[in-house]
Amino acid sequence: MFDGPDYPKSITEEEFESWLEEGRTSKISYHFLLIVWNVYDEKYNPVFVETRDEIGNYELYPDARGSEGLIAVYDLYSESRVGL
Repeated sequence: MFDGPDYPKSITEEEFESWLEEGRTSKISYHFLLIVWNVYDEKYNPVFVETRDEIGNYELYPDARGSEGLIAVYDLYSESRVGL
């Protein structure tokens, strides 16, 4: 996933699936999986949020000014990508 010039690195389908499962099985009722690129560590991090409003706390990659940029958002239960 995330192959191509618009993304800094790709991830495996297995890693993505494990993030979805982690979010769904959490005791906190998360609804969204945010895939965030960490510039310093040069890796993707899964971030789980409960509401759509929390997505706004992240700036989109590659325009993010801080150390993290939002790559994509997925609904944990439908597994569909959420438009930003």
